[in-house]
Amino acid sequence: MSVLGIDEITYCVDDLPTCRKFFLDWGLTLVAEHGSHCVFECQNGCRVRVEDSSNRQRQGAAAAPSTLAEVVWGVQSEGDLEQFAAAVAGEPLFFDQRVNGVRRVGCLDPQGLRVCLQVTRKRELALECAQMNTWNAKPRVNQAAPMYEQARPIEVGHVVFFVADLARTAAFYQTKLGFCASDTYPGRGAFLRCAADGGHHDLFLLQLPSGKTGLNHVAFTVRDIHEVFGGGLNFSRLGWATQLGPGRHPVSSAYFWYFDCPAGGLVEYYADEDQLTADWVPREFEPSASIFAEWAIEGGLDGYTRRQRNAGSVEGQFLTEKKP
Repeated sequence: MSVLGIDEITYCVDDLPTCRKFFLDWGLTLVAEHGSHCVFECQNGCRVRVEDSSNRQRQGAAAAPSTLAEVVWGVQSEGDLEQFAAAVAGEPLFFDQRVNGVRRVGCLDPQGLRVCLQVTRKRELALECAQMNTWNAKPRVNQAAPMYEQARPIEVGHVVFFVADLARTAAFYQTKLGFCASDTYPGRGAFLRCAADGGHHDLFLLQLPSGKTGLNHVAFTVRDIHEVFGGGLNFSRLGWATQLGPGRHPVSSAYFWYFDCPAGGLVEYYADEDQLTADWVPREFEPSASIFAEWAIEGGLDGYTRRQRNAGSVEGQFLTEKKP
């Protein structure tokens, strides 16, 4: 029994039209729309729900900045769901109910986030992805690596939160939901994956000296490094602002590109994260700029010139051309 990954997330936002355009430009497919919310899908059926925050205010909830309000984790079977229901039954605001015909169980985690579980609705996919030629292995023969005009995210790969009590929150996910520790910043951060065999992290928790809490970012998996670049360049051309990237994380090995998100926090295209098994021994790191990013471009790349923003225009057809 293990959690398989993220099945759905819900944002509560104060500018639904802007967020609608944002996620369409991001590469998601709009599958449902009503006056108060939109529902988008990634390629494998993982969903992003965006709700107008005025709905909650009408129901008596206090106004709050746009942010992530709920994470739904997928499990393999109804039997697994029963076991997880028993595990979280004593947690705050426990519920077991049907939402649009789908059974969900859940509660609040220690940071107050609504956490749900359901039998997964994600689809298995077989996608053609780039292969990397190295000195020792050259699987790509007589074939150019791809270039992408835009990204089409496969799924929501992980979420990252600032928390007030790292130890308590990490313990909840490990003891109640069976997550495994991948790596840590002792006393400061915990990279957690849903199961022993899987990608480097599905959830990252950060405790800051300032005590700040809330959403940091939501990360969307794409096929390969070339889609990170192609997606980021297209999103830049569409006028959305880069926070940082492209770049590469040493801790997970993933390539990334972060953008500011009107629904709250940041969003990330990423690819090529480490795959771990039960044999993996968690490492400890001291936070630093070099640990966060092996390399990264501040402000991103211009979608037209393919060069760092504000670096000047390209004069010739080739970047190597110089004025006489």
